[in-house]
Amino acid sequence: MNRPLTLAYAALATVCIVWGTTYFAMRVGVTTFPAFLFSGVRQTIAGGLLLLILRLVRKNRAFPMREMLRQAVPGFLMITLGNGVVGWSEKYIPSGLAALIVSIMPVYVVIVTFISGADRNVLNIKVAVGLLLGCLGILLMFSDNIGDLANPDYFAGMVVAFLAALAFAAGSVYTKYRPSKTDALTNAALQMFFGGVVLLIFSVFLDDFSTIQAISANSLWALLYLIIIGSLLSYPCFVYALEKLPIGLASIYAYINPFIALFLGYFFLDEKLTWITGLALLAAMGGIYFIKKGQRVMVKT
Repeated sequence: MNRPLTLAYAALATVCIVWGTTYFAMRVGVTTFPAFLFSGVRQTIAGGLLLLILRLVRKNRAFPMREMLRQAVPGFLMITLGNGVVGWSEKYIPSGLAALIVSIMPVYVVIVTFISGADRNVLNIKVAVGLLLGCLGILLMFSDNIGDLANPDYFAGMVVAFLAALAFAAGSVYTKYRPSKTDALTNAALQMFFGGVVLLIFSVFLDDFSTIQAISANSLWALLYLIIIGSLLSYPCFVYALEKLPIGLASIYAYINPFIALFLGYFFLDEKLTWITGLALLAAMGGIYFIKKGQRVMVKT
């Protein structure tokens, strides 16, 4: 296995594990912290720090203005509408359920890729089987929450999480099929920073600041964890994996994250976990297997 492929798999493994913990951290954070402000501070600081590090390491190497503006598009789709809006939804739905809803994202990726014409070969029999198995896993666990749909806030949180997954999928397709002249680290930094700035603007109009004096220490620790581990470390890994691996393979983290989020929610937040989770796990693992088999790994050197 060549070095770029090895690094790409290592980056994807990091995303699969770390992003599963971010749902738990976001749930803890937005419990006492205004949701859009929380995500905006997280992403702006993480993106700004990475930009600063890149400038120091690379001396006076400038970021082309055209590329900076270009990265604002996936930044808005993946960071603002994707990650930030999911954070808002977790004020009303469990972290494990939010992760489950977002796990539908690989289905959106294949559909958006195919419809947009970016890659007509993205869909084949094995990939279709994988996506169906993944959806089956989602439906199995989602069945435990049907009774909660009567709650308007709960229902709104679910709908918003689904839309966030669609936005993240669109941003992933944009990033994959409109290659940038800048490297993955620079792209990740710009996307986080621009997406974070828009979240701060959203915060001014959508957040309730009357509770800001009641922010807990746990929320602040969650924010620190998400800045360093959830964004500064793992988001560049995702962008690198997305650039080097087939998009269907790079998106399989969405099938693994829910189970990490579910177990963390069960042990630390008293969120329910049933035997159906085991069946869903088997279905999702089968989905990952078929997606991997259906995608021909092509690595840019």
